[in-house]
Amino acid sequence: MLLEDLQVVLKVAELRSITAAATRLEMLPATASAAVKRVESALGTELFIRTTRQLRLSPAGERYIPEVEQALLLLEQAKQKMREDLALVEGELRLAISSDLGRNLVLPWLDEFTETHPKVRLKLNISDSLIDFYRDAVDLALRYGPPTEANLYGFKICNAPGVLCASPEYLARHGTPQHPQDLAAHNGLFYQLHDMIHDVWSFSQGDQEYKVKMSGNRASNDGDLVRRWCVAGQGVAVKSCLDVSKDLLAGNVVSLMPEFKPTPKELWLICPSRQLLTPAARLLRDMLKQKTAGILRRLIARGILDDGAFG
Repeated sequence: MLLEDLQVVLKVAELRSITAAATRLEMLPATASAAVKRVESALGTELFIRTTRQLRLSPAGERYIPEVEQALLLLEQAKQKMREDLALVEGELRLAISSDLGRNLVLPWLDEFTETHPKVRLKLNISDSLIDFYRDAVDLALRYGPPTEANLYGFKICNAPGVLCASPEYLARHGTPQHPQDLAAHNGLFYQLHDMIHDVWSFSQGDQEYKVKMSGNRASNDGDLVRRWCVAGQGVAVKSCLDVSKDLLAGNVVSLMPEFKPTPKELWLICPSRQLLTPAARLLRDMLKQKTAGILRRLIARGILDDGAFG
């Protein structure tokens, strides 16, 4: 027995007319009549006494209709309570974040988030290793790049342009490169993943593409360490503008060759199921969008990024 059919029966009982009930429910009279017949067939008795001039409840209908009204009311109340429960910002957020982004940018935002929503519990996985959502017991991952697997869901947080950067001290000792070809004379600081060193750097200027095979004496699988080496004057690095935003704004590092753009990046919030997008997860997503947009605006205002950073 369909709930929709029961709702039709209640409306017919209220208006004492199948035609009037159909009009109120925005359906054809034949559709409303079929609904009534299905309910009566399921019950094995007639709920209405029909004549050419009027329609009224049968004795069985007089007993049955009030109970249906009560049952549907209870169902609606249960549905409303479920909606209210789902709207509660509480529960556990199991979040994976890359090392540099997490430690130096997102952690203070998460502190602010939990202060605003004290019923939310955080469980963080801070690592540059690729996350297996099931093996690592993670619900959400904040990562550069969209999901690459068909069974994952992703929400773009922002553009995250890359920047070639170095400290003023390093540049004072080794000079400032003006063109990708000049990088051959500089010490590269490399990110390494699964024994693969990312030492081929790509840049674009308009339609022109440049690839540079760098040499350098330092590599790490921890992006935060690469950033620290760069700030300490150990060489040049290509980093997400978000990862080095504080250092760029403080003058600890300088953006080099801004007319030559490193391979663009995007920051995404990824999850294995839409069911994991709880109210807390949605609020976290919205907060990340707001916070990162603020950083991009500051970098643009200082002339470190151009207006195209927002995409």
